[in-house]
Amino acid sequence: MSASRNGSAPADLFLRIVAGELPATIVHSDDLVVAFEDADPQAPVHVLVVPRERHETVAALAAAAPATLARLVEVAQRIADERCGGHFRLVFNSGEDVGQSVPHVHGHVLGGRTFTWPPG
Repeated sequence: MSASRNGSAPADLFLRIVAGELPATIVHSDDLVVAFEDADPQAPVHVLVVPRERHETVAALAAAAPATLARLVEVAQRIADERCGGHFRLVFNSGEDVGQSVPHVHGHVLGGRTFTWPPG
Protein backbone atom coordinates (compact mmCIF):
# COMPACT_ATOMS: atom_id res chain seq x y z
CA MET A 1 0.00 0.00 0.00
CA SER A 2 1.61 3.28 -1.08
CA ALA A 3 1.01 6.78 0.17
CA SER A 4 2.38 8.63 -2.84
CA ARG A 5 0.53 11.39 -4.62
CA ASN A 6 0.64 11.26 -8.41
CA GLY A 7 3.88 9.28 -8.34
CA SER A 8 5.66 12.00 -6.35
CA ALA A 9 7.38 11.72 -2.99
CA PRO A 10 5.36 9.99 -0.26
CA ALA A 11 3.22 12.37 1.82
CA ASP A 12 3.29 10.06 4.86
CA LEU A 13 5.86 11.28 7.42
CA PHE A 14 7.07 7.77 8.22
CA LEU A 15 7.30 6.77 4.56
CA ARG A 16 9.47 9.84 4.04
CA ILE A 17 11.75 8.72 6.89
CA VAL A 18 11.88 5.18 5.48
CA ALA A 19 12.78 6.62 2.06
CA GLY A 20 15.59 8.70 3.58
CA GLU A 21 13.87 11.98 2.65
CA LEU A 22 13.63 13.16 6.26
CA PRO A 23 16.37 12.87 8.86
CA ALA A 24 16.03 10.34 11.67
CA THR A 25 18.35 8.36 13.89
CA ILE A 26 17.84 4.90 12.39
CA VAL A 27 18.58 2.05 14.80
CA HIS A 28 17.38 -0.84 12.61
CA SER A 29 16.44 -1.32 8.98
CA ASP A 30 15.50 -4.45 7.05
CA ASP A 31 13.21 -5.41 4.17
CA LEU A 32 10.04 -5.22 6.32
CA VAL A 33 10.53 -2.63 9.06
CA VAL A 34 12.56 0.42 10.06
CA ALA A 35 13.20 1.56 13.64
CA PHE A 36 14.28 5.03 14.65
CA GLU A 37 14.59 7.23 17.74
CA ASP A 38 11.41 9.13 18.63
CA ALA A 39 11.83 12.88 18.08
CA ASP A 40 9.99 13.61 21.35
CA PRO A 41 11.01 10.77 23.70
CA GLN A 42 8.71 9.94 26.61
CA ALA A 43 11.17 7.55 28.29
CA PRO A 44 14.95 6.99 28.33
CA VAL A 45 14.37 4.43 25.59
CA HIS A 46 11.77 5.52 23.03
CA VAL A 47 12.11 4.02 19.58
CA LEU A 48 9.46 3.80 16.88
CA VAL A 49 9.25 0.66 14.74
CA VAL A 50 7.32 1.10 11.50
CA PRO A 51 6.56 -1.17 8.58
CA ARG A 52 8.01 -0.05 5.26
CA GLU A 53 4.54 -0.29 3.72
CA ARG A 54 1.79 1.98 4.98
CA HIS A 55 -1.03 0.49 7.03
CA GLU A 56 -3.03 2.88 9.19
CA THR A 57 -3.52 0.72 12.30
CA VAL A 58 -2.05 -2.33 13.96
CA ALA A 59 -5.26 -4.26 13.18
CA ALA A 60 -4.95 -3.34 9.50
CA LEU A 61 -1.32 -4.49 9.52
CA ALA A 62 -2.23 -7.76 11.24
CA ALA A 63 -4.93 -8.47 8.65
CA ALA A 64 -2.87 -7.53 5.59
CA ALA A 65 0.67 -8.54 6.56
CA PRO A 66 0.91 -10.67 9.71
CA ALA A 67 4.56 -11.56 9.01
CA THR A 68 5.42 -7.87 9.02
CA LEU A 69 3.68 -7.40 12.36
CA ALA A 70 5.60 -10.37 13.76
CA ARG A 71 8.86 -8.86 12.47
CA LEU A 72 7.97 -5.51 14.06
CA VAL A 73 7.54 -7.22 17.44
CA GLU A 74 10.81 -9.17 16.98
CA VAL A 75 12.68 -5.93 16.27
CA ALA A 76 11.05 -4.26 19.27
CA GLN A 77 12.29 -7.11 21.49
CA ARG A 78 15.81 -6.88 20.04
CA ILE A 79 15.92 -3.13 20.71
CA ALA A 80 14.68 -3.67 24.27
CA ASP A 81 17.25 -6.43 24.82
CA GLU A 82 20.04 -4.12 23.68
CA ARG A 83 18.90 -0.95 25.42
CA CYS A 84 16.93 -1.80 28.55
CA GLY A 85 17.59 -5.37 29.63
CA GLY A 86 14.63 -6.74 27.65
CA HIS A 87 12.06 -4.92 29.80
CA PHE A 88 9.84 -2.72 27.67
CA ARG A 89 6.37 -1.52 26.88
CA LEU A 90 5.21 -1.82 23.27
CA VAL A 91 2.42 0.65 22.48
CA PHE A 92 0.28 0.96 19.37
CA ASN A 93 -2.15 3.88 19.20
CA SER A 94 -5.05 3.37 16.78
CA GLY A 95 -6.98 6.56 16.15
CA GLU A 96 -6.60 10.24 16.93
CA ASP A 97 -8.60 10.02 20.17
CA VAL A 98 -5.91 7.84 21.75
CA GLY A 99 -2.93 9.76 20.43
CA GLN A 100 -2.18 8.43 16.94
CA SER A 101 -0.77 11.51 15.22
CA VAL A 102 0.56 9.80 12.07
CA PRO A 103 -1.84 7.51 10.17
CA HIS A 104 0.86 4.87 9.63
CA VAL A 105 1.03 2.09 12.21
CA HIS A 106 4.02 2.39 14.51
CA GLY A 107 5.03 0.58 17.65
CA HIS A 108 6.50 2.68 20.44
CA VAL A 109 9.26 0.74 22.21
CA LEU A 110 9.42 2.35 25.65
CA GLY A 111 11.78 1.41 28.46
CA GLY A 112 14.65 2.42 30.66
CA ARG A 113 12.50 3.47 33.63
CA THR A 114 9.68 2.15 35.80
CA PHE A 115 6.19 2.59 34.35
CA THR A 116 2.88 2.82 36.18
CA TRP A 117 -0.51 1.36 35.34
CA PRO A 118 -2.89 2.46 34.01
CA PRO A 119 -1.09 4.49 31.33
CA GLY A 120 -2.32 7.86 30.14
